[in-house]
Amino acid sequence: MVKITVGIEGMACGMCETHINEAVRKAFQVKKVTSSHTKKQTVILAEKDIPEQELKNVVANAGYDVVSVSSEPYEKKGLFSAFRG
Repeated sequence: MVKITVGIEGMACGMCETHINEAVRKAFQVKKVTSSHTKKQTVILAEKDIPEQELKNVVANAGYDVVSVSSEPYEKKGLFSAFRG
């Protein structure tokens, strides 16, 4: 799994967040996508990395500006993961 954090300018409210989430879900196979207009970012969890330029195009077509993209390996943290050896 990969966690992709996208910095986005132009979101003003919850509807903007929903608009971006739907655009990302429609364009890519993702496990989870959450946006925050207050943090000015969208966080995507996916099985495999999403090409940065394609992601920028989808967000731009939705009417917003991508200011940064970063990805990192994502490990699901279970409730009891701290107790595993």
